[in-house]
Amino acid sequence: MTIHVNIGEAKTRLSELVAAAVRGEEVILAKAGEPQVRLVAIPDARDEEREKVKAKRRAAFGMFREELAGYDLSLENLKADRDPERRERKLLGPDL
Repeated sequence: MTIHVNIGEAKTRLSELVAAAVRGEEVILAKAGEPQVRLVAIPDARDEEREKVKAKRRAAFGMFREELAGYDLSLENLKADRDPERRERKLLGPDL
């Protein structure tokens, strides 16, 4: 359920409107009948922000797809690169 309230009325009903937002109801504050603000409970706002960050990260990973083509980026391979002897063989060649 969406609650639409003018800002003047919201001043007197603020605690009631905050409680409604925390319960998950959508609360819209309007000025002269024009929607201005949406009250959102903090956990919901954090979830929305996390989703935005996830979308940005996915887009960033995609832009390096061509540059990383041909590299083995599996977790096992990346962990194996921590081994100094393996890294040395990889850099200097197996003959040395």
